[in-house]
Amino acid sequence: MTRPIIDMRCRPAYLHDFFGRTPGTPDYDTVRWLNRRVGTRGDDQHFARSSTPEGFLAEIADAGLTRAVVVGRHTPGQHLPNDDIADIVALDPSRLTGIGAVDPVVQGEAAALSVAERAIRDLGLRGIDLEPGFGSPARHPDDRAYFPVYELAQALDVPVFLMSGPTTPDPRYNDPAGIAAVAQAFPRLKIGVFHGYWPNVQAILGLAFRWENVHLIPDMYLFQTGSEAYVHAANGWLGDQLLFGSSYPFRPIGQSIEDAQALGLKDSMLDRFFHDNAARLLGLDRTAALHEPGDAA
Repeated sequence: MTRPIIDMRCRPAYLHDFFGRTPGTPDYDTVRWLNRRVGTRGDDQHFARSSTPEGFLAEIADAGLTRAVVVGRHTPGQHLPNDDIADIVALDPSRLTGIGAVDPVVQGEAAALSVAERAIRDLGLRGIDLEPGFGSPARHPDDRAYFPVYELAQALDVPVFLMSGPTTPDPRYNDPAGIAAVAQAFPRLKIGVFHGYWPNVQAILGLAFRWENVHLIPDMYLFQTGSEAYVHAANGWLGDQLLFGSSYPFRPIGQSIEDAQALGLKDSMLDRFFHDNAARLLGLDRTAALHEPGDAA
């Protein structure tokens, strides 16, 4: 049986120019550059296939994904509306899952909470993304502006995803220390960390060691210098807290799967890393999630 794989960070090019929707634009060239920077082998324009819905579905099917998680975004510089994410999921709900996004600073607290609740209850999205380090002004995860969103997500029993990393405009906000205060204040809140706060690997591992509700999704940074510590920890105490993500379209899905299989994760860890941890975090019905790759997309 083919190993089931959930890709926790996977977005089509057609979603936004930022993902390479339009050839000949600076954004398109940036996607190509980042693909080369994170180790893409071969065609650095592979993502062009997902410039249509049909192409995106074919891409995830050919990669053998059980499920792709399409992540929304709401920052002052980029807004990917939750309805757009839901529309993508509607292409094939058996193979696609969506994560919504809010910004309580931009939207205001009441509006952000209303949008977040609608994303979960009405649109069927499986979590909420926040990006404090990309705010204006930039903030840390334990900024009180985000606490109402954490409280709502905990009450709804859905995860909150925090995104930071080396592309954070001010690297001082790629500091995971604030997550400790969030995990302590909301012990039942499921927290997912996109980009794994790389290159601050040891710092986020220390927080994940202390707080079992913190889950790491290093995605494309899992293949960068210093990331060996994620793997070492996953072969020990982090086994239930490390999840796979390709960062498509910034890295090929198939290559990311191959590269992840060569990282040195124990055989007993692979199903958890590629599927089980994500299914549990997202609250997916295991029966529905385990349909065979290759079924009609």
